[in-house]
Amino acid sequence: MTYREGRFWQPDVTVATVVVHEGRLLMVEETVGGRLVLNQPAGHLEPDESLQDAACRETLEETGWEVRLSAFVGAYQWTAPGDEDGRPGRHYLRFAFAAEPVRQHAGRALDEGIVQALWMTPAELQAQAVRHRSPLVWQAAADFLSGRRQPLDLLQQMA
Repeated sequence: MTYREGRFWQPDVTVATVVVHEGRLLMVEETVGGRLVLNQPAGHLEPDESLQDAACRETLEETGWEVRLSAFVGAYQWTAPGDEDGRPGRHYLRFAFAAEPVRQHAGRALDEGIVQALWMTPAELQAQAVRHRSPLVWQAAADFLSGRRQPLDLLQQMA
């Protein structure tokens, strides 16, 4: 077993949605570490929340869009780069879902740090690779665009 700072090591569990409408992807422009970056609607899983519920909640909080999940795209592991003081980067385990937009809640306040929600073509998103928050952004989009889909019931929450 690996220990970190006297505790069991645990990755940051996150969810993301790949929302497509009329050939465009719903993206979030946000400020992270003083940089303006692009990401899917994404965030952390909260206690007693299913992965699916977390994905819908984060999408609404970050974009103002209510969505319906249609498929599971994939699970991704990534370790962020460490800092200049030699501390290791955080480890992420991201669950990505395909989703369809249902309704926009215009005027809804977005989460802190979110500059705007925007719709981008895949080519526009790929051209902005230097601004992606992490490599997970394009990987989840590329997997979705290549047709990668699994049934939602692949993931189960036990009581």
